Amino acid sequence: MTDKPDLLLLIAAPRGFCAGVDRAINIVELAIEKYGAPVYVRHEIVHNKFVVDTLKDKGAIFVEELDEVPDGYPVVFSAHGVPKAVPADANARGLDWLDATCPLVSKVHRQAERLVDGGKHIIFIGHEGHPEVIGTFGQVPDGMMTLVETVDDVDDIIVPDSDNLAFLTQTTLSVDDTAEVIEALKVRFPSIQGPRGEDICYATSNRQTAVKAVTERAEKLLVIGATNSSNSLRLAELGERRGLPSRLIQRATDIDFDWLGQPGVLGLTAGASAPEVLVREVVDALKERFHVTEETVLTAEEHMIFKLPRQLTAA
Repeated sequence: MTDKPDLLLLIAAPRGFCAGVDRAINIVELAIEKYGAPVYVRHEIVHNKFVVDTLKDKGAIFVEELDEVPDGYPVVFSAHGVPKAVPADANARGLDWLDATCPLVSKVHRQAERLVDGGKHIIFIGHEGHPEVIGTFGQVPDGMMTLVETVDDVDDIIVPDSDNLAFLTQTTLSVDDTAEVIEALKVRFPSIQGPRGEDICYATSNRQTAVKAVTERAEKLLVIGATNSSNSLRLAELGERRGLPSRLIQRATDIDFDWLGQPGVLGLTAGASAPEVLVREVVDALKERFHVTEETVLTAEEHMIFKLPRQLTAA
């Protein structure tokens, strides 16, 4: 038998599920227990095919819009948040609904409402078309929020009153990119107001910090996550920016071993919507070809837990 090449595998920590994702998945599972199958879910509960397929097997039915939910069935709103009109429509139809919006996204929603109530126009930093952006824009009247994605966009902003502005951000952005956009906004609009705390969620920031630590030693980087997962994409981008060839994979079967070659040191992480079972699956696949030594690169510990909706906890 041919000896396998040695591989030091640097596994980032924190990685994988965050408290908001844990809560959202738990809400769907508990709703199925309470109401019985099927339970409808508007949009992917989180951006991960493995998670979505697992919940389908348990009795969840995923739809894009509320009008696809038949009368009399419960519906769960995804972790990314929804415009105000969605629960209003559900109430009008008499549907039982559960809100799995991440509490940190809900916090941004409330900030947007307060700012608009105070007469501010909001510059929102985020990715066009992302469900979280759509949900946040849906919290305030049309025309009260302007989207920017990059530093270059800042020069093109047209606002009704440059002295009466505030900014908010999507929770799953690149920490470094967002800091650059915020700095550009402050240069162009010196009186712009920002949130008291960081809108980018703790889990997004922590996973990016852990990847930075991994890149100091690794030769290549694998990121487990979906192609429509913003926080996962940012991790792969971060690796590339730090000079590390990086690949986003959904699971072990996506590993391109020709691309991977035979690195001596490989970094591995997972986005906030990727379960640990997929991490172990990738490790097992690597062990089939390499003599793997695992090392955890720990940069923070996470103990956050979010409360469940009252409908699922009431006796």
